[in-house]
Parts: sequence; structure tokens; C-alpha cells
Amino acid sequence: MRFFFYLLGFGMSVIGGTTMIAYLNIMASRSDWKEYLVFISTKVECYFLPIGLFMTWLSIYFPSHDDG
Repeated sequence: MRFFFYLLGFGMSVIGGTTMIAYLNIMASRSDWKEYLVFISTKVECYFLPIGLFMTWLSIYFPSHDDG
């Protein structure tokens, strides 16, 4: 189960990161980073990056089992 959430989080972070990089092409036509951040905050697929990173982090560190 833990491995499943690790792969799911990794996949979501790859999709979100790739989409955010693809939207960097908008920077050529727009003027500053503020407009870029406002634009990507309106796109749902860009939320996959932080959610995926969080799921990956959770699958690695929680639940932690101490053998000792």
C-alpha cells in the first residue's frame, strides 16, 4: 500500500511539474513572474505538483516503524 501511494505521488508530481514547465512558455508573452504565478494558480493540474510531493513524502516517512 505504501509503495502504491509512493508511485501515485511520484506520478502526480511529474504531471504537475511538467505542466508547470510547459506553462513557462507563457512567460514569453507575459511580462512578469507575478502574472505567471496568478495564471498557474488558476490551473487545477498545477496543484498536482505539491500534492504529489506531499504524498511521496508521506509514503516515505509515515507510518514510521522502529525496529529497535
